[in-house]
Amino acid sequence: MMKQKTTIKRSKIFSWFSACLLLLAVFTQSQSGQSQGIESSNQQQGEKLSGDLKKEARISGGKRIKVILDPATTDASVINTLLRLRGGKRLKNFRNFSSQVVELPASIVELLASNPAIGHLSLDKELTSFGHVTQTTGADLAQAMAGSTSTYNGAGVGIAIIDSGIDTQHAAFAGRNVVSMDFTGTNQTADPYGHGSHVAAIAAGLPNLNANAYVGVASQAPILNLRVLDAQGHGSVSNLISALDWVLTNRITYNIRVVNMSLGTTAVDSYKVDPLCLAVRRLVDAGVVVVCAAGNEGKTSTGQKVFGQIHSPGNEPSAITVGATNTYATDSRSDDTIATFSSRGPTRSYRTDSAGVKHYDNLIKPDLVAPGNKIIAAMARNNYLVTNHPTLDSQLSTDLTLKQMTMSGTSMAAPVVAGAAAMLLQANPSLKPNMVKAILMYSAQPLAGFNQLEQGAGQLNVEGAMRLAKVVRTDLNAATAVGSALLTGVAPTAQTTISNHTFTWGQGLIAGHTFTSGANLMTKYQKIYGLGVLVGDGVLVGDGVLIGDSTMLSDGVTVSNSIITSSGGLITNGVFCLNAGVLIGDGVLIGDGVLIGDGVLIGDGVLIGDGVLIGDGVLIGDSFPSGKLIGN
Repeated sequence: MMKQKTTIKRSKIFSWFSACLLLLAVFTQSQSGQSQGIESSNQQQGEKLSGDLKKEARISGGKRIKVILDPATTDASVINTLLRLRGGKRLKNFRNFSSQVVELPASIVELLASNPAIGHLSLDKELTSFGHVTQTTGADLAQAMAGSTSTYNGAGVGIAIIDSGIDTQHAAFAGRNVVSMDFTGTNQTADPYGHGSHVAAIAAGLPNLNANAYVGVASQAPILNLRVLDAQGHGSVSNLISALDWVLTNRITYNIRVVNMSLGTTAVDSYKVDPLCLAVRRLVDAGVVVVCAAGNEGKTSTGQKVFGQIHSPGNEPSAITVGATNTYATDSRSDDTIATFSSRGPTRSYRTDSAGVKHYDNLIKPDLVAPGNKIIAAMARNNYLVTNHPTLDSQLSTDLTLKQMTMSGTSMAAPVVAGAAAMLLQANPSLKPNMVKAILMYSAQPLAGFNQLEQGAGQLNVEGAMRLAKVVRTDLNAATAVGSALLTGVAPTAQTTISNHTFTWGQGLIAGHTFTSGANLMTKYQKIYGLGVLVGDGVLVGDGVLIGDSTMLSDGVTVSNSIITSSGGLITNGVFCLNAGVLIGDGVLIGDGVLIGDGVLIGDGVLIGDGVLIGDGVLIGDSFPSGKLIGN
């Protein structure tokens, strides 16, 4: 069992070997010119082409392809001239983002990237969808905390469901869909695919069948239906950015406080340049909680565990990235495990410097996990998924407005968290996105036998999160000093009982390449809870160890130098799994104490079970199609 210090001073290195590895990682980092400590907005100039775009351009010959262009200049005439001279054509601008969608001859992509007016070019990738909740998550207990005359059910807190549309005629959505927008170009906002209705019902569906057994987590939250996937579940990254652009413009009008994206694409570009991640960051900085599915690439076709398969935008550190648990259809949490399909970290998106060296993000993701196996929720009428897979029909009703379907995936886990976030914001509207994220992680239940690259801070606990949210001060702002009182009273007891099973909260936060812990995380104000920063901004590298930045974190907060396999108790308790400093190195990962080289993770014990990660983030048994946005 690892012992933590109780102050923000540097953590202890666990062994001489780990220290050597850490120093090696830091040395590699400094030699490559990568900045240490809090993320800088001034990124070093390097490769301006996304890896998948470069590959696509070289095999496409004279074909024209759609590209997302991020300019390095504010002079629009310069970009217009470049496009005109090179045979390009602008297809779309965004109101709130500098990115623009252009069509170009594939043959001139690399030449265009060499122009100093171009900041970054990435492929406009294809989108497809990924694929008893209120009781087992503690949402039922949380709802009752509002008192005898009301309930916490998300009322008034808008949740934008960015997906394949919603069947608004289903009883789960009666009178609740306040806006429907189409971003696919098909002028349709219904759900012929079937994924979006199921996701929306998990987040905010009304009670409508079987004594209300299939009610959504935040059953009175207004739903905004933003359709980006077509009738076969396909779309594009540019469609998704358009939807996020609309949210940023209209968030105040409709009080949109939460966005759910149960979809994603292959995470190639570092979150620092990925236009989808940049759009998510803008939303979070504007006060919107963004929840993303982690992905469903947690195992090979032969059942081997694999790591490093977090999708974009789930690789964005400001988002709440959600993995899936298997509850085995019981309300008790004592038997819950991580679903085998749930994607594991670290994030393997990267940037390439001017010397051609790849620098991997290697962030710990997911942030937490939630039920996502065999979830029953609303079935859109005559949808593609059930038509082609009839066994998905739960056979609970013949009434088209009441029919339910059963689906599994991190797509189902993400809206559970989105609904929980809406409930917290109803109880305390002053909460900023980072505060919501911190509360959800701090109160989560670490699951025994799973490491932090599999479960983040642990499984969602809405009951505990609500008790915390209710006592967080409502007057916190940018001027609040680090270390000021966070709560209006005494901190709640860090234990929850659900279905006669009592568990202790993890009491820690996932913070970039490591985690932080300590009671002061929830008794003293931390600057990482404000707008315009990341939860991981309180972690620095110094003298070969991870330490805390006292301008961001108060005393009494510990920064860990390790990744832990949980014992099922505090986030600090468990078995040493991996030195956190290793994740800071550029693409160097460790398995069983063996240093293999760039991007290679091997071994069948300490970190990866029976999984093998080969090369530049490519996994054995990796079967998802490159360049597509995959539903989780």
